[in-house]
Amino acid sequence: MTRISWQLVGGAIMGLWLLMPMSFATAGAKSDHKPASSAAELSTIRGVVKATAQATLASQVQGRISQLPFKEGQRFKKGALLVALDCSKYEAELASAEAEHRGKKLTYENNLRLAEHDSVGTLELEVSQAEAEKALAAINVAQVNVKGCTVLAPFPGRVVKMIVNEHENVFPNDQLISLLDDSLLEIELILPSRSLAWLKVGMRFEYAIDETGRRYPAVVQDIGANVDPASQTVKVKGLFRTQPNNVLAGMSGAASFTELSR
Repeated sequence: MTRISWQLVGGAIMGLWLLMPMSFATAGAKSDHKPASSAAELSTIRGVVKATAQATLASQVQGRISQLPFKEGQRFKKGALLVALDCSKYEAELASAEAEHRGKKLTYENNLRLAEHDSVGTLELEVSQAEAEKALAAINVAQVNVKGCTVLAPFPGRVVKMIVNEHENVFPNDQLISLLDDSLLEIELILPSRSLAWLKVGMRFEYAIDETGRRYPAVVQDIGANVDPASQTVKVKGLFRTQPNNVLAGMSGAASFTELSR
């Protein structure tokens, strides 16, 4: 090979050598540029409507169900009587405890007067005082039992399920009634964690409910505090911008973040 040919080959190799860093830099720039997940990518995200408050109430005492004023689906106000038990036994125990306390209190007060004249020993005085205090504690226990005969609504709402029937006998911790507060419904969504790149509190979206076939305007209220490491998802809560009348807790649907997909 001639000297000129070798020079041409060497020049070509040198040119390629100079171009390689630029190619790598361009490729690196392209690979580093990974667009964050957008709402266009996640046009529909499944969710479920939930009540802001729900509870299953249990019995605090043993007794027979005497009243169930509400039926499933009916509305009630906060403080309304939901379940009543026959309380005659506990009311009698309360009356007995109050009578016992009156007697113990009189004995203690009498010993106090005698002690002023050194007519009673210190031990007898202290024992009578302790017995009076014990009788008072028994009154408190009896009052708790009487209070447990009635189950009152902790919030306004609706009856989801009646777990017991009238005339049934229940025991402490037996479930009685399930209820929820549907005055303010919320939407629970599960989004991929990569959506945190664009998702913000206050962002608006539309929620299409399967059961009604309608779309409802909503807004992001809260974003979960952590990402599920197994599924790489985050929990998001939304609120209807106007509380709908025909939507029930448990209805499912799909959220569309149309603002970012435009």
